Amino acid sequence: MQSSLISLTPMERVHIGTPVAEAAAQEAELLGASRVFVVCSGTLNSQTDEIRRVIEALGDRFVGLFDAVRPHVPRQDVIAATLVAAEADPDMLLCVGGGSATDLTKILAVTLEHGIRTTSEMDAYHLQVNPDTSVTAPSFSAPSIPVVVAPTTLAGGEFNALAGSTDEESNVKEGYVHPAMTPRAVILDPALTRHTPEWLWLSTGVRALDHAFETLGSLESNGYYDGMAMNAIRLLSEGLVRVKENGDDLEARRMCQVGAWSSMVAIVAGLDMGISHAVGHALGGSFKVPHGHTSCVMAPFALEYNREVNEHRQALISVAFGEPQTPAHDLADALIRRLGMPRSLTEVGLSEDDLSSLAAYTFKDIWCGTNPNPIADADALVPLLRRAL
Repeated sequence: MQSSLISLTPMERVHIGTPVAEAAAQEAELLGASRVFVVCSGTLNSQTDEIRRVIEALGDRFVGLFDAVRPHVPRQDVIAATLVAAEADPDMLLCVGGGSATDLTKILAVTLEHGIRTTSEMDAYHLQVNPDTSVTAPSFSAPSIPVVVAPTTLAGGEFNALAGSTDEESNVKEGYVHPAMTPRAVILDPALTRHTPEWLWLSTGVRALDHAFETLGSLESNGYYDGMAMNAIRLLSEGLVRVKENGDDLEARRMCQVGAWSSMVAIVAGLDMGISHAVGHALGGSFKVPHGHTSCVMAPFALEYNREVNEHRQALISVAFGEPQTPAHDLADALIRRLGMPRSLTEVGLSEDDLSSLAAYTFKDIWCGTNPNPIADADALVPLLRRAL
C-alpha cells in the first residue's frame, strides 16, 4: 500500500472577495504590524488607484514601497528591494501583484532576516541541483517578518513556500525555500484582477492548470491531492473561458482564483512536479518567456510524452474536464487554443538552435529528475522539445 507524507504550512488565512485595501488593513491589525512595507508591480502603482487605496487604508502603518519588479525576479531586483526595505525596518511585508512580485517578496523576507545585501550572498540560500538531478537544500533560520500577498495573476506562488530568482550571471532560475516563507495570509480580490492584462490572466491560469495536470499525472500522488487537482481543473476550465468571454465576470474570476489555490495544494504539501514545470522554469529564467506561456506551450506535450507510463492517472484529468473518453493531452491542447494562447516554442521565440541549451538548462531544474517518465540526460530531452517547436 502506497504511503504519503503531507506537509502543512503556517498559512493562517485566505480572504475571498474582500477588497484588497480592506483586507490588508485587517491583516496588519491581526498580525500586530505597525510598519508595513509594500511590494507591487509598477503598472499597478502608476496606472491604477489600487495601491493608493491600500496605502490610505494602512495609514500610519505604511513605511515604504518597492515597485521595480521585473519578470523572473533577477537577483539584482531582490537586492534593490532589500536595500529599500531595510531602511524602512518593516514588521510586515505586503505584496500586491503577480508571480514575480510574490516571489521577490518571499525571498525579501529571507534577505532581511539574514542581512543579505549583495547578489553573491544569495548563493548560500538557494537550492542546489546536483549532476545526478538530486537536490540539496541549504539550512538557514526562518524569516521572522510575516508576508501577506494579494495576487493579480493565477500562478499560485502566494500559497507556496518556494520562490524563484534568476542569477543573471549563470542565466539560471534558482529556487529558494523555507516553510516560513509561506505567506501568512492571502487576499483573493477578484475586482483587483480586472487590471491584469487578459493574456497574462489566461496564461497564468493555464500555469495553474499545469499544476493540476502534473499532480494527477504523478505516480506519487494520493487521494487528497487528486481531489484538489480535479477541483482545480473543473473551476479553471470553466472560469477561464468565461473571463475570456467577459472580463467583468467577477464570479468567474473568483472561480479561477479558488481553482488556482486548489491546484497548488499538492505542490505546497510536498509533491514533486514533472518535465513541463522543469522546462517552464528554464524557458522563463534562461529565455525570458512569460511564466504562463511556458505551460501553454509545454503542458500538452508533457502529458503526451508521459502517457505511456501514467495513462491510468491521466484518465482523472479527462474526468475532471467532463470528457472521460478523450485523452488528457488533447483536452489540454483544445482549451489552451480556445483561450488564444501560444502552443509552440516557435511562437514564444525559440528555434532549433535553442534546443540543446534549453535541454541543458532544464537539467539544472529541481523537477527535471522527478518526471513520471524518466529522461536520462539533456540529449534525451531534445526530441521532446523538438516536438514542441
